[in-house]
Amino acid sequence: MPTRKPMIDESGEVLELTAADVVKTFKRGGAALAASLWAKMGVRGPQKAPTKIPLSLQLSPQLVEAFRALGEGWQTRIDVVLADWLNTHSPDELAV
Repeated sequence: MPTRKPMIDESGEVLELTAADVVKTFKRGGAALAASLWAKMGVRGPQKAPTKIPLSLQLSPQLVEAFRALGEGWQTRIDVVLADWLNTHSPDELAV
């Protein structure tokens, strides 16, 4: 095993790292982790549920407060309510 320069000085203080120290002392992420750990990390697979479309939407403060008061998942609840409404109505019915 190669001998390395200590990372502390004579008084026990940690030395300031230079770019050269980093290159000589540390391994890159891929080289530092064992192959078995890389295999466990894997790659994210395809989504199991249909992908939703991110968008910006302006809603009334009262509506947002009411759904936020229900706790986590309030945006999903809005999605469920709108989908349920579409089952019995048509967007053409709305007069804005």
